[in-house]
Amino acid sequence: MTFPRGRRRLVIAVAALLATAAVAVIVHRVLAPAEVSTVARADYPAPARPAAGVIGRLPVAPLIVDGRLRVYAAHRQVYADQPVDGRYRTSPYWSYRRWPAELTAVVASGSTVVSRWSDGQLVALDARTGGVLWRTGGPKPAESTAVVRRTWAATVWDAPGLQLTDLPDGRVVLVVTGDAQARGVELSGGRELWRVELPGRCRSDVGTTTGGQLIGLDTCAGAATVEFRDAATGAVRERWRPPNGPDGLVVTPLGCRTGRSDCLGLRTAGPGDEGGRGWLLGAGPPVAAPALDPAGAALVGEQSVVVLDGVAVGRSARTGAELWRSASLGAARVLAGQPGRVHLLTEANDLVTLDPVTGRQLSRFALNVGSDGTGWAPGAVTAEDGFVAVERLRKPVDPTGDDRRYYYTGEAVILAAT
Repeated sequence: MTFPRGRRRLVIAVAALLATAAVAVIVHRVLAPAEVSTVARADYPAPARPAAGVIGRLPVAPLIVDGRLRVYAAHRQVYADQPVDGRYRTSPYWSYRRWPAELTAVVASGSTVVSRWSDGQLVALDARTGGVLWRTGGPKPAESTAVVRRTWAATVWDAPGLQLTDLPDGRVVLVVTGDAQARGVELSGGRELWRVELPGRCRSDVGTTTGGQLIGLDTCAGAATVEFRDAATGAVRERWRPPNGPDGLVVTPLGCRTGRSDCLGLRTAGPGDEGGRGWLLGAGPPVAAPALDPAGAALVGEQSVVVLDGVAVGRSARTGAELWRSASLGAARVLAGQPGRVHLLTEANDLVTLDPVTGRQLSRFALNVGSDGTGWAPGAVTAEDGFVAVERLRKPVDPTGDDRRYYYTGEAVILAAT
């Protein structure tokens, strides 16, 4: 069957239009902004209380949530698995994906998990189901030159520009910062409490306090100054410099609940200084705490723990009075702290957990799983709900190496219960 030339041209044109339309539909479906929420089908697991020891190894860094789940980050996804004491990563308990935005930070409080995305969106998920609780806009994350490695530890253990703090009235505030703006968002429903303009990259976040303040370091007008901003209103309540401090300050948060959230103290130092000056945070200006001056000192509750000349020493952070000492650990280092526990890592990569008040040993075991061995160096670490997770790095550590050279094994994170 043949068509006259005019009709043949019309058929070809219609076919071309249909093909173009089909391609446009396909391209739209593939590239259009989208989200996929896969909710949990199983019951919310009970809190786990495993015996002290190594639980297993994981390819990515877990955020322990509510003592029941492990939450992970990926390029465009936040997802959870369970049980929290599972030996390996398992199939997702729930999953949430967005496209084309990229995941930049994750924090959690109770059973609420908040994810931050490259387009500025904040999405709160119910850890019990993975369902979306609320969404709201926020300032776009500041551009970063930091390398995001395959464990995503920086995304879930440090959460750049995304911090939590508790207000005196019991509310939890999510503080979100970018280069030019900060916002306070009520965690329970996503309601915006305030927004303020920031001066730019001459100001950086330090962390939040347990008393409901955002700590920033301002170098915009001369000597570096620490600012304390009210997380309920966004107003700067105090600007402070350590007496006789250097013009350039390096400020390190201490005693934080997770990441840089809900911190109890600070250490200030000059650029390149090995030690510094320790401070306790409260309702007024920071209070000097010389027990926190050494660079390796950890603040756990009201106690300072540090290893000096091979001896672990616990002191009252407020008075400096010695509480205990232990010379049986060898060349150990303080790895992390959490309420009621301080974790030290020995030269042989034994994890030793002590009571920070009494120095009593709560557990001790080698951080080894399978036939991996202990010939690795510690990288990023987190401690929460009685668990400790540590990145294992290949010796000698090469910060510029690719992930294959940088990490000790493919499953680089070791998880332990203490």
